[in-house]
Amino acid sequence: MSTRSTRLSPGTLLDSMPPVWLILVGIVSVQTGAGLAKNLFEALPPAAVVWLRLLTSAVVLTVLARPVLRARTRTDWMVVVGYGVALAAMNFLIYQAFARIPLGIAVTIEYLGPLAIAILGSRRRVDLLWAGLAGLGVAALGVEFGSLDPLGVLFAVLAAVAWAGYILLSAATGQRFSGASGLAIGSVVGVVVLAPAGIAEGGAALLDWRLLLFGLAVGVLSSVIPYTLEMNALRRIPPRVFGVLMSLQPAAAALVGLVLLGELLTVWQWLAVACVIIASAGSTRSSA
Repeated sequence: MSTRSTRLSPGTLLDSMPPVWLILVGIVSVQTGAGLAKNLFEALPPAAVVWLRLLTSAVVLTVLARPVLRARTRTDWMVVVGYGVALAAMNFLIYQAFARIPLGIAVTIEYLGPLAIAILGSRRRVDLLWAGLAGLGVAALGVEFGSLDPLGVLFAVLAAVAWAGYILLSAATGQRFSGASGLAIGSVVGVVVLAPAGIAEGGAALLDWRLLLFGLAVGVLSSVIPYTLEMNALRRIPPRVFGVLMSLQPAAAALVGLVLLGELLTVWQWLAVACVIIASAGSTRSSA
């Protein structure tokens, strides 16, 4: 009986799955969570939905990581609080973009943030090619800019900036906090930062248990499942492979938007998505 239980334990089950599949499932989970969140916007404002998402992930990560708060320096706290603020800003801004423009377009624009970090941090000439390709993607979006909500585009651009800041602060946090402790503390900070907007905009709707369950599902799909799968996969594949696979996020977002939300992209918009994916994958490979 004990042997059978071991075989069916979650950790053993994940270890038996190819790491590439874990990453792909995580990508689909993130974007499915985003699609579910967008469906919730009619009943709950974006600020309330993103607050529920962060609240769910903060609770789960705190229970799992059990971060140690004692013996932390002032610099440690400054770094992790900044990290939490960046996390909150990144999620808040992209959800505001989701409410106004197609999912695939919002994620494509947001992905320019980490792509810019990768290219600017490289001294290889080939990365100029990837930068040009990403620029071509932006130009492709510009062809039909009039069909997009300008405020939604602005929110997506700001989300890209916040994601870039998140990446830089994530590295600093990882050097000061072990395991998932930094992410857990940062998530709690994010919950506190967004609480005024989330609670004020959500109002009495936050007391509806059905909406709370949907919010919980968004948190599990968007944060808990992807984090668990990615941590397992990263133990078994090189970071370069992980980075290339993560470049599929814009395509996954576009497909989820099509299937769950009925969001049809134009040829120019699909071209933009493809350009950013190829530029991101190429930049990741050339920097390895």
